[in-house]
Amino acid sequence: QVQLVESGGGLVQTGGSLRLSCAASGRTFTFSRYTMGWFRQAPGKEREFVARISRSSSTYYADSVKGRFTISRDNAKNTVYLQMNSLKPEDTAVYYCAATTTETAWGVPWYNYWGQGTQVTVSS
Repeated sequence: QVQLVESGGGLVQTGGSLRLSCAASGRTFTFSRYTMGWFRQAPGKEREFVARISRSSSTYYADSVKGRFTISRDNAKNTVYLQMNSLKPEDTAVYYCAATTTETAWGVPWYNYWGQGTQVTVSS
C-alpha cells in the first residue's frame, strides 16, 4: 500500500511564500522510480495540474504558476516539495501530491496514487 502525506499548507498573505512537502511510503513503493506531481482543487472547480518532476528530475509547470512555484524531490527522504512564492488569492485551493509511473504525465487520470491534500489559503 502506498501512502502520500502532504504538509505545509496554511494561511498566507498575498505575495507570501509557503513550502509544501509530500512524504511517500509503502513496502513496495520505490520513490525514485515515480514521477511526482502536484495538483490543486479550488471550491467548485475541477482538480488541476500544477507541476510535476520526473524520475530524471525534469520539471514541468502549469502556465499559471510558472516562475513562481518550484517543484523538487529528495529521493533519499522519499519526499517531493513545492516551493510557492509570490502567492496570489487565486492560488487558494487544496493541494494534492500524486505519483505515477508515466514519465511525462500531467493529467489527473495518469496518476495512480494520491495524498489527502493540504489547504492553502491566500488572503488579499
